[in-house]
Amino acid sequence: MVLNVSAVSSFADYFVICHGDSNRHVRAIAKHIEQKMEEAGFASLGIEGYAEGKWILIDYDDVVVHLFSKPVREFYDLERLWSEAPFVEIADDKSLSETKI
Repeated sequence: MVLNVSAVSSFADYFVICHGDSNRHVRAIAKHIEQKMEEAGFASLGIEGYAEGKWILIDYDDVVVHLFSKPVREFYDLERLWSEAPFVEIADDKSLSETKI
């Protein structure tokens, strides 16, 4: 899920929110994202939570990636906390459009 938080946040424009099935899966997703972003020329400003793998946050300045284990994602429910932010729909052709959740 991608949220456009630019109108309700002073520190980021977008949140990418996803989860994995286990802490190992969450760490693997984080590693893959870091590799692909590096290949595209983007370096993270920081990463938190990698060792535990329950909630990994990767900061790309205007884009913040939140990777959760499923129970932790359900507990923190960022989608509800940031419910005023429009959901960014990513179509199969990679085009973007925004809607309210």
